Amino acid sequence: MAAATWGGPALTERGAHKAEALTPPVAMTADDLSTWQTNGVVWAMAQSEGVVFAGGTFSAIRPPGSAPGDDERQAVNFAAFNAATGEPTDCRLNFTVGSGSASVRALAVSPDGDTLYAGGNFAAVNGTSVSRVAAIDIESCTVKPGFSLSVSSTVHALAVTGDTVYMGGDFTSVEGQDRGKFAAVTTGGDLKPWEADADLTGRAVEVTPDGQNVVLGGDFDRVRGADSHALAVVDASSGAIKRSYPRYFVPRGSVIKGIYVDETGIYTAHEGTGGGVFDGRLALNLSDFGQRWRDTCLGATQDLTVYKSVLYSSSHAHNCRSMGQFGELNERQHLLAESVSNPTPLLAWFPDTDDGPSGVEQVGPRVMAVSSRGGADYMWVGGAFSRIQSSGNKAQQGLMRFTTGPDTRAPTVPESVTASNLTNSVRVSWPASTDLDDSKLTYRVYRNGSSEPVYTTTANSVFWSRPTVSFTDTDVRAGTTYSYRVTASDADDANTSARSEAVSVTRPGTPTETTVERAASADAYVNGAATGSNYGTHQQLAVRGSSAYLSYLRFSVPSAPSGMVLKAAKLTVTTSSDPNAATADTVNVVPVTGDWSESAVTFANRPALGSGTLGSLSGASDGNTGYDIPLSTSGVGGSVGSTLDVALTSPGTDSLWLWARENGGTGPRLILTFGKP
Repeated sequence: MAAATWGGPALTERGAHKAEALTPPVAMTADDLSTWQTNGVVWAMAQSEGVVFAGGTFSAIRPPGSAPGDDERQAVNFAAFNAATGEPTDCRLNFTVGSGSASVRALAVSPDGDTLYAGGNFAAVNGTSVSRVAAIDIESCTVKPGFSLSVSSTVHALAVTGDTVYMGGDFTSVEGQDRGKFAAVTTGGDLKPWEADADLTGRAVEVTPDGQNVVLGGDFDRVRGADSHALAVVDASSGAIKRSYPRYFVPRGSVIKGIYVDETGIYTAHEGTGGGVFDGRLALNLSDFGQRWRDTCLGATQDLTVYKSVLYSSSHAHNCRSMGQFGELNERQHLLAESVSNPTPLLAWFPDTDDGPSGVEQVGPRVMAVSSRGGADYMWVGGAFSRIQSSGNKAQQGLMRFTTGPDTRAPTVPESVTASNLTNSVRVSWPASTDLDDSKLTYRVYRNGSSEPVYTTTANSVFWSRPTVSFTDTDVRAGTTYSYRVTASDADDANTSARSEAVSVTRPGTPTETTVERAASADAYVNGAATGSNYGTHQQLAVRGSSAYLSYLRFSVPSAPSGMVLKAAKLTVTTSSDPNAATADTVNVVPVTGDWSESAVTFANRPALGSGTLGSLSGASDGNTGYDIPLSTSGVGGSVGSTLDVALTSPGTDSLWLWARENGGTGPRLILTFGKP
């Protein structure tokens, strides 16, 4: 691709979302955004002034979430989209051919942003006759009739300067004159004498920033008769070779599918077959066109782009062991990032698609472009994929996009947490979590349901390397049972996972104290504005005085261990990620004396409440944050060995929103401490 011109909520326990949740130098999140889809393959993209153009082999586009055939809008091999919203613009162009299958294979925008050039295999655009290449006036979305060329076969690549359009493809003639796989015409459509004939297909063409050189890529073995396999640099005015690359430089079985050129260098995307395959990426210096570095991952690379010193690439990488990175995968990783200075280590940016539906060449993403709109930058990815594997295997065909932030996806919940006794301590350990755009994660260990961690540490991890993280708890007592949960947070604590499943361990010896944690066995809220509605299955609980919300919680309270009594009790709640979750009002915990059930309670049939309060929370200032509410020991003591029902009420007008038990480890929890009388 040409160098572009651009200027379900996560759970958190320690503060609201922030934008700075990426591990530098990565500056693009891995969170996919809502984007319209195609019903076929996207082969080419370009952008101008916040509009992204997509060309390929498809007949319709449809909204995000729509299944193939539903809510479709005709779009014959071309569509234009708002970069910031992912929605189509009013520009509609149909690229057609009289017989066979039409396809748009290349798109490029003039430096002034006024003209879009399209190449491929087509004979008309909106009924205007053209021959495999066309010029489109972007403002009016109409074909420029003066740009009319006869090209003998498919155009695969385009690059545009202020006065020249360079083309690469399968063609052998342009305007009836011999042109072997590469040609140049004026921006008005007149053939230029420039010649850089190759023997086999041209698939990529880009101009260096100084405008003096053209970089060629493709399947060829020779350019202007010289030995130069898959890659060559030629003079922008004459086509004379500036730098050739003999067959040992790019292995014989490897071709170039894409080139990206900017002020930092030249980057090439390779696809290989056969022995000694080279599927990775090359970085070349602009000064002498020599190699800066070589990435030897296996899995054909289709395209690449640079954004803020990071090279992003689309491929179907499946083995990067030769680079000291991941070994052979059972599934392919389709998107990667690496520094423009050094290909290792691979940077933490791992969104992923599938290979694509049956009936297409299954390589997943094929093309990338970055566009800016409304003060934000957006990376668009097009190809043959039909699902986003990194987003719950969500159905999404042909197009996906990302932006610079905020990052809203939390790391994976820590799994396989273990706790074991040592001589004078307890060791808690777990495999490191993963995050799609962060490698350095922060872990917090919570003991016995506390809202404050007993230990915090950081560790680096990627999906193929998850080291064991551990904590040694020395503040333990004989005969006492301890439970532990762990969370993982990304950079700046912007997003935090839910707590892990609790693990417990009992210290040897005669117990003097023990703490027990109980999750709510039932919870629900009622709404004074919808008196007959039940909210027992909702993931959130609500509390407010005026325009009332009340929440009800039920806990199964264990009996006191032999020789012990209840010494302390507290309720732990977590504010949700709702923008209005926090409150400045006091929230009271009061006993419930009437009957209720999670599945049937409504405001109209809400249970009676007892007198007095068991505890109070003097405001909850942050969303996504855990809070402890100390409870009256005498008030809770009567429920030991039975059931405790409480309600959360408030006299104020500011609502509080909490995670319910349906949300997993962040739901309400009762923490009981038993000890000697």
